[in-house]
Amino acid sequence: MTQAYDKYSVTQYSVNSILGYIDAGDIAIPEIQRPFVWKASQVRDLIDSLYNGYPTGYLIIWQNPNIRLKDGRESNGKKILIDGQQRVTALMTAIAGYPILTDDYQKKTIKIAFNPLAEADEERFQVQTPVHFNSKEWIPDISELFKPGFTIRKFENTYFEQNPGVDEDKVDEAITQLMSIKSCQIGAIILVPQLDISEVTEIFVRINSQGKRLNEADFAMSKIAADETYGGNTLRKAIDYFCHLATDPKFYDQLVNTDKEFMNSEYAPKLSWLKNDNEDIYDPDYGDMLRVSFMHVFGRGKLGDLVSLLSGRDFMDRKYKEDIVKDSFNKLHDGVIDFMNEYSFKQFTLAIKSAGFKSSKLLNSQMTLDFAYTLYLLLQNSNEIQKIEIKRYIQKWFVLSTLTGRYVSSPESQMDRDIRGITAKGFITYFHEIEDAVLSDAFWTVGLVQNLETSAVNSPYFNTYIAAQVFLNDKSLFSNSSCVGDLIDAGDVHHIFPKQYLKDSGITDRSVYNQVANYTYLDTSVNIAVGKLAPNEYFNIAKNQCKTGDITIGLITSEDQLKTNLETNCIPQTVFNMSADNYQEFLESRRKMMALKIHHYYDQL
Repeated sequence: MTQAYDKYSVTQYSVNSILGYIDAGDIAIPEIQRPFVWKASQVRDLIDSLYNGYPTGYLIIWQNPNIRLKDGRESNGKKILIDGQQRVTALMTAIAGYPILTDDYQKKTIKIAFNPLAEADEERFQVQTPVHFNSKEWIPDISELFKPGFTIRKFENTYFEQNPGVDEDKVDEAITQLMSIKSCQIGAIILVPQLDISEVTEIFVRINSQGKRLNEADFAMSKIAADETYGGNTLRKAIDYFCHLATDPKFYDQLVNTDKEFMNSEYAPKLSWLKNDNEDIYDPDYGDMLRVSFMHVFGRGKLGDLVSLLSGRDFMDRKYKEDIVKDSFNKLHDGVIDFMNEYSFKQFTLAIKSAGFKSSKLLNSQMTLDFAYTLYLLLQNSNEIQKIEIKRYIQKWFVLSTLTGRYVSSPESQMDRDIRGITAKGFITYFHEIEDAVLSDAFWTVGLVQNLETSAVNSPYFNTYIAAQVFLNDKSLFSNSSCVGDLIDAGDVHHIFPKQYLKDSGITDRSVYNQVANYTYLDTSVNIAVGKLAPNEYFNIAKNQCKTGDITIGLITSEDQLKTNLETNCIPQTVFNMSADNYQEFLESRRKMMALKIHHYYDQL
């Protein structure tokens, strides 16, 4: 297919037809199981646009491919609404009285009130409030007019009795126009089944440049939610609920009361442990959960492949087969169950924390976490290495990936290469090949030093340096009791060469005085004592207190302790003689020391 007109067709559906197709299951709305994004006022505005005959945009519907059954017959593929889900859901709740889900997964119907007597400069539609029940002019809920068996004459007679003297023709005209909404035509672009994910995404972007960018995870979730044969709709809930509980454990009590059907499914006991979990090291969204569940079971790294497999695609003959759909849903089910396993999830997060990344502040790549958990599940399910060794290899792979930005650019392609490499060569062989290739001596002595030349406090290199300090149980600067790990959540990072001191000395460029090599974690009392003093002043004060015993900065009173403390925090011994004139020299020296500490830390893992 090379021409644009082969890739889609354009048609018109009436509002009534769309709602009918959805009610009959001919068109699937995956988002119907998820919280409604629109505000109630947006629902009102949509109804007002339809009432006035204004355009409301196109729907985009993806026709699933026909699937060959085992007996040779073909089953027609379902249509999936991939753009316009909020609009159609708004119609369902306002016109058909269908309940939507709020942000906290409570069911609620958005009701729109209508005033047939409104003048041109008055609001004709409003979101229902108690006020509308106390006003005889307002019709509190327009969905009542669209119910089967509704009689317009009987309704109008009652309205006229309650509002004597009104212009009956005007009211009749307004109500008739309101009811004609169900006949309003909405354009729909039907995408053919043969399109791949990249083409579908590109079409979506070009038509809906202001909308949320669709990705492979969105398409995969749409496929899962639309399935009613292999438990996809319940699987979709399991994924959504797990991710929601990971960030809001209190949601569990509500889930128990609001979704009895799900609570009777096999997934409910698998995620119940989250009700008592407040860890935030790894809070996956549905994309993360899908990716990990898919990769470790299917041995592939691109979620686009999952969409094709869930559609039944045979990559060899490019045909769509029911047995592949069944097998793919079964494998994804197993992958999700693995992902949700309490022991696996907690052991993985423990591995990351015990590598020094004890706070979510130190984590800045969800993709890196995704692959690390994928690797954990792969190794856990294989016998290649002893179980006791898994944690160490997960830690080393995670740090290696963080330091080299392995999953920052084109992450899916890199993940796919890594999965296939591990499958083909075995993890140990593949790991050592990658380690030798990307962590050479030049990386440790030159590349990493250069990477530390940054003012981004959340850079992966500085975060890894802090993780190294946590892992090695380093004491914070000028402290013989407080560890760096104790200060990450409780305290802030501070300047070694005080910011105001540098600015007063003529160094006013933020990217210069905020270099990460000028940062360290300090006790608040130490930071206050340092104030705006020059390094050669306050470091010598700390040195002198080792002789006098008079505590001024920190609690260290031994010169040997002070020397060790400076080495621990990668502070060059020449700092006692340094002023603003030596700032660049200090940065260069400290970057090298920081890189050396990170190297030592990596070797210790």
